[in-house]
Amino acid sequence: MGDPGGTAEVRAALMRMRRGAGLPVAFGGLLTGARQFRISDMTGTTTPVLRGLAIRTGSGLGGKAAALTRPLSVTDYQSSHVITHEYDAAVATEGLRSVLAVPVVVRGRVRGVLYGALRRPLTLGDRSLTAAVDAARELEQALAVQDEVQRLLSVAHQPTTADPAMWEEVREAHFELRALAQRVTDPLLRQELLAACGRLAAASSAEPAGRRAGPDVGLSPREVDVLACVATGATNATAADRLGLRPETVKSYLRSSMRKLGVHTRLEAVVAARRAGLLP
Repeated sequence: MGDPGGTAEVRAALMRMRRGAGLPVAFGGLLTGARQFRISDMTGTTTPVLRGLAIRTGSGLGGKAAALTRPLSVTDYQSSHVITHEYDAAVATEGLRSVLAVPVVVRGRVRGVLYGALRRPLTLGDRSLTAAVDAARELEQALAVQDEVQRLLSVAHQPTTADPAMWEEVREAHFELRALAQRVTDPLLRQELLAACGRLAAASSAEPAGRRAGPDVGLSPREVDVLACVATGATNATAADRLGLRPETVKSYLRSSMRKLGVHTRLEAVVAARRAGLLP
């Protein structure tokens, strides 16, 4: 992925939260240590005081939200009795009063916190909380995808003479990533994900580059999805279930793929697609 640190994803989540929640200020960041995250991105702020602020888990509103792994809000930050007040000076300098914080949790591990705020001491309603949680969930999905792409690519860069079982893992993960791409709502993230899958498939092909069929094969993305699933050993019924398709549709994609690849069986289609650099 182009942004291993996830800051582009954080910025996008903050913009979505600010628009959806109707909050004038949004900020947040990801973990920089075992028990600390740092405010890396802000929108709607009038001073730079929050940028780079290190928040310890358990401290302040965001630190408490991270420790409890659930959203929290306060109507008036400075006078709240339910949080600690290590960061009051920065919050006061920015003029924030009503604040909410939503932890970003990926596979059970807190990865950061998103905040939204008002400059008046008003109770934040369900609309604001729902929009903030939705933005956090989208960020979690983006980070999970980013993690999986990095894991998959790191495995793919291992020598092909290593444990053959490793490549079965790669092929399974390759399919899972392609299937996940169909459910990702962010078009840019989906494009990045599919591009990473394409690089992986091409890099792991045993055929020299000059001998690959490459783009001449002309398989559609969905045809590649079906072949990627079949390559893991899935039956047509299993492929249909995993891809959210009807079994007849899977058969149709397989027939089309075999015709384009010039083969007559499922196994031959998978082998030809691997030689073409379309599958790992």
